[in-house]
This record gives sequence, C-alpha cells and structure tokens, in this order.
Amino acid sequence: MGIKKTIIASLLVLGFSVPGEDDLVIRKIFDAALNEGHAYENLRDLCKNVGNRLTGSHGDTLAVLWSEKKLKEIGCENVLLQPFTTNHWVRGYGDYGKIVLENEEKAIQLLSLGSSVGTGDKGIRAKVIEIDSWDDLKSRGKKVEGKIVFYNRPMNPKNVNTFESYGQSVDQRSKGASEAAKYGAVAALVRSMTLANDHNAHTGNMNYEDGVKRIPGLAISTADADFLHEKLQSEKSLEIELYSYCKNLGTVETNNVMGEIRGSTFPDEIIVVGAHLDSWDVGEGAHDDGAGVVHAMEVLNLFRQIGYKPRHTIRCVLFMNEENGVGGGVTYARVAEEKGEKHIAAVESDAGGFTPRGFHVDGLDGKAQKAYSRLSSWSPLFTPYNLHYFKQSYAGTDIGPLKKNGTALFGLIPDSQRYFDYHHTMVDVFEAVNKRELELGCGSMASLVYLIDKYGIE
Repeated sequence: MGIKKTIIASLLVLGFSVPGEDDLVIRKIFDAALNEGHAYENLRDLCKNVGNRLTGSHGDTLAVLWSEKKLKEIGCENVLLQPFTTNHWVRGYGDYGKIVLENEEKAIQLLSLGSSVGTGDKGIRAKVIEIDSWDDLKSRGKKVEGKIVFYNRPMNPKNVNTFESYGQSVDQRSKGASEAAKYGAVAALVRSMTLANDHNAHTGNMNYEDGVKRIPGLAISTADADFLHEKLQSEKSLEIELYSYCKNLGTVETNNVMGEIRGSTFPDEIIVVGAHLDSWDVGEGAHDDGAGVVHAMEVLNLFRQIGYKPRHTIRCVLFMNEENGVGGGVTYARVAEEKGEKHIAAVESDAGGFTPRGFHVDGLDGKAQKAYSRLSSWSPLFTPYNLHYFKQSYAGTDIGPLKKNGTALFGLIPDSQRYFDYHHTMVDVFEAVNKRELELGCGSMASLVYLIDKYGIE
C-alpha cells in the first residue's frame, strides 16, 4: 500500500475526514441543493395545497398523504405510516376581544392558546390587572379575584440568540392561566412571544395544572399589549371583553410518516433526519415547521441526486403532534426501543428556513461531548459554507425522546433574528421563506448526515 493510501486508511480508522475527498462530496451536495433542489417547490406545495396542519384537523390528514407521496417520489424504501393516538384540540369559530374604555371601545388582536378552554357563547367581561412577574402575581393576592390577568413580560431584546429570549418569557404562556386561576382570575391574557411590535397575535401551547380551575388563556399582539399597558396607567375604568370557542375534544388518531435509504454496510444502524409535520391552525406553517419538513426530505433526495450510497440506513421521519403534545416523537422513540433498533444519531430541523449557522449537539453519558468533538473536527469542511456555530445544548423536541436510548442528537441552527416575527402566526406563510436560505439549510443538513454516516460520532 502506498504512503498516501496508508495515511487515508489511518484517518478513516481514527474518524478524521479525508482532505479533498470530503470537500468534493460536500461541494456536490451544496451544488445540487442550490441548483437542482426540490425543497422550495415542495414547500410551496405543502403550504398552498395542504395549508396549516394542526393535529386532528383535515390538514393533518392531507399532510400525511402528501408526505407519503413525496417520500415515494424521492425513491425512498419502506415508506410507511406510524399511527398513534393523542389529544385533539380545536379553535372553533375563532377568537375576538375588545378593550372597553370609558368613552370608546377598541378591538384587539387575539389568538386562543393551544389546549385552552373557551369562554363560551356569553364570553367574559372583566377588569384587567397587569402582571410582570410571578412575584408580582403573588403579591396581588385577592386583588386578582374576578379579573383578567394580563401578563406583559416582554422577550428580552438584549439577547442575540432570540431563542434564549423566548425561553425566558414563554413560561407566562405555558402556565399563566393556571397560576392566575389559583388567585381567582377569570381569564389570562399573555403578551405574544415575539420581539416584533405588530398586530399579529402568536398562539402556542399551554398547560393546565391538575386540580386547578381551568380558565381561558389567550395571546394578545404586542402592539395591543403596549396600548393596553398605556391605558392601564391612565384610565379609571377599563375592562376587556373576550370571546373564544376552542374546545378539547378528547383524543384522535394520527400518524408519523417515514421513508428511508437502506445502508449498504450497516443497514441495521439508523441515522434519523426529521422535522415536525404538524403546525398551528393559523398561517401555513412555512417556517414552523414546513421548512424543516422539506429540509429532512431533501437530505435523502440530495443523496439520490449525487449518487451517494450511505453506509448506514438514513431514515426521514416526519413527526406529527409536536405543537401540542409531542405524541409523534414519544411514539417513535418507544417503538424504536421496543423493536431494539439502533439509532446512532438523529438530526432535526425546527428553527425555520433562515440562513444556517451551525448545529446543536446533545446526548447522554458523554455522548454529547463525543459528538461535539467529532463535529468540531469537521469545522474546516463546514467553514466555506459559513457553518461555524457548534454548541452542546438542546437539539430538538421530536428527537429528544431518543436521547435516553443512547442516540447522539443534532439540531440545525439557522439565524434566529426573524424567526419569532412569524412563529405561530397568520403570517407564517410560504412567501416569508427565502429560497436560497432554505436551500442552504438542505445542504447543511445533508452534509452533516454524510459525515456522520461516513465517520460515525464515537
């Protein structure tokens, strides 16, 4: 064996990338994604011909059929549906609210939060009390009784990572109604989770605490939240009138959708690439998570296009019910464990179709550190594509349940500055996604999967 071949063989055994060879393959992946990719048109089709896709809705059914068809068109093997039963919530006729002032009334932009109860046909009309922290709520005590609690703690604009700001504020949405109900409130109104100042209300899921009275929870647009805050400083008489018709309908059956390319060397070792197929029932679910859906599908399509035959089985999993239950992710991990399947890695896209910046890494028992070290060793291969941000942190909701099975988890990190302008709103539509940024995400995901497939993460 020549010196060059000996060096390359040694690098492969040690798990290091081969200079030149991997550069060329990754260049082919990006060339295909940017010049011959199907992601943008697939996203258009999903958004415009399927639309929003809340679990249990007609859109849910259409999305499952659409995904099954697309995976077959790509040439995936073992395309199948994985059924499961989960909660079924509907918005009903919609949401309406107005601020009733001493001399005028002003309509406000609202969206009921997922899992919330409705107000009923008679609606709710009550005085408002503004709250900016949990300590503030506690200190008000009996003053909360009979009122609508208005949570107005904004996302922190000082954080460069907007997901950090989201994490610091979203507890108002998730537990605000139950916390307010403990003090006798009749409804909870939550400032929308966004840094933008506009009239778009942002929905999202909430949770009720067992044993606490269930009261309606609704999100109010940031522009209307600011208006309400201002009026509460000066108006002697101010009430809000709310109407919402949402209901919890028990359970419903839905499906994850899967397709794969079988591995040539290790067919029983699986690399998952996934995203969530469901969306909220407003807008078209373009960034959240239609972009992730087409990212995941395109990984397999790009491998077919460049003629790459993976060593491990690459499985695309489109999870249902991420938004209001995570039933798809939990079911997939449970079934995988029952079958004794070996998942060496899982890669998720669920942060929008914006310009990719890098990857999160997660795992148990030192797995995250090993995966992070391997990912960092590939940095020279990612640098030409401006992929430079690698961090050990939470990698994704749907792949999260695989963590306990010993799987290394990776999450795509797109630039986050505009994501919460669209998140869970009417304006999360196809037109909000940039074609080139979306395609760069596809190339990034496929390149990572290629390197994991070739070198592993141990």
